[in-house]
Amino acid sequence: MKNLLRFLLSIQMKRSKLVQQVNGFTLIELLVALLLAFLVLTPLLGFMVNILSTDQKEQAKANSEQEIQSAIDYIARDLQQAVYIYDGAALTTNSNTVAASSGIQDQIPPVKTASGCDSSITTITCKPVLVFWKRKFIQNVITPSGTTTSKDDTFVYSLVAYYLIKDTSTSTTWSKAARIARFEISDGVLATSGTPNCNTTDYPNDSYIDTSHCPDPGFQRFNLNLPGAVGIKNQMNSWKKASLAYTQKPLVLVDFIDQTSITTNPTCPTGTTLSSGSLMGFYACVDVANTTAQVFLRGNALARLQNSNFDYSSNNQTYFPTASVRVQGRGYLFTR
Repeated sequence: MKNLLRFLLSIQMKRSKLVQQVNGFTLIELLVALLLAFLVLTPLLGFMVNILSTDQKEQAKANSEQEIQSAIDYIARDLQQAVYIYDGAALTTNSNTVAASSGIQDQIPPVKTASGCDSSITTITCKPVLVFWKRKFIQNVITPSGTTTSKDDTFVYSLVAYYLIKDTSTSTTWSKAARIARFEISDGVLATSGTPNCNTTDYPNDSYIDTSHCPDPGFQRFNLNLPGAVGIKNQMNSWKKASLAYTQKPLVLVDFIDQTSITTNPTCPTGTTLSSGSLMGFYACVDVANTTAQVFLRGNALARLQNSNFDYSSNNQTYFPTASVRVQGRGYLFTR
């Protein structure tokens, strides 16, 4: 009996020693574990941050590429209807005074004022780069003789201008890069008979279908029989707006356009002239004689990712997607 008690007591004491030995981690063990975790997790964390940053950059580039392509497609469709395209000489003024008048630039927004493009903002650039006349399609407007139910379609002439705009203000609407805006004014639908029912000061000799199809304020038809202006080019360059003030405003077509300043003028093919602003994001090579224009756009995806240091350079050119298109206007002018 004594031997059995001794045996059980010895087993209990051994178990007690084992239980006392399992009493947690030492400080050194914890420090070693933390060091190992740091060495393993830090590279993984850096890898994840890099993946997220790369994904953000790729998304910015993809958005810019898509927007630039959509913009160039829109401009191409617009230009296909052109009957006359102005070259760079017609879009350049020789004076900064309010009274200056040289070419069509001073006849379209912004008409030469001290406030620039828009009185609400101060601008570095508000330059018309692509300006042309086109035939605009209007649907279901003319009632044929002998019927009152169906209506025919027609065309009117329209003046279109694309601007390159760059603000100095910290706008909450637009980026710090440049943007392209579009302006358009159109003629009214003339009636075959009747009395004038639109503005009689600007259009005293015209009759229109109805008051909902009047010319846009400021619109004036071009005149190919102006005295002293020889040739279609000089006739078109002599166009003047009507006396009414414009009510239409340039509407932004695309934002995040490259705002890098031009250091060397782009080279245009033989027979064409350069039409550009002071920035590389938007310019055109215009062939007036053949009613043809080659348009170039360059976006700025880097401006989507940071608020400064996003000018173009050879090191970051992957963030500046480009697109170009060559279009010949399919419209035609009635010269007789």
